[in-house]
Amino acid sequence: MRIGALAERAGVSVRSLRYYEEQGLLESERTTGGHREYRESDVTRVRFMQMLYAAGMPSRRIIELLPFLDTGVATPTMLDHFDEESDRIQSQLDALTATHDRLARLRDIAAESVAGRPPDECRSSANAAAA
Repeated sequence: MRIGALAERAGVSVRSLRYYEEQGLLESERTTGGHREYRESDVTRVRFMQMLYAAGMPSRRIIELLPFLDTGVATPTMLDHFDEESDRIQSQLDALTATHDRLARLRDIAAESVAGRPPDECRSSANAAAA
């Protein structure tokens, strides 16, 4: 498939696909006319890379993990990288969960304010929830 079709199916820009090629994350064949051609499996590959980027993983780390998708063969170093990234993402999830919980508590206090709870009580509770 051509670059535009891959971009549309994977939900990324053509520019992103060109960047992935520059970084060595994605390969294409060239037609006699010089157009890039991609495999069907590249849709899944690009979507996976997008998830990793969205989780904050840099391309240098992604390039260390992608060979497993191609070969099914892992190395001990690769396994370490998977573990490190999993731990990093779990830390992010823990921090987001804590933020979410505080925000939910503040929302509950705000609802109490709207319902008529005295401002001093709400302010005191809100400061405690934000700490």
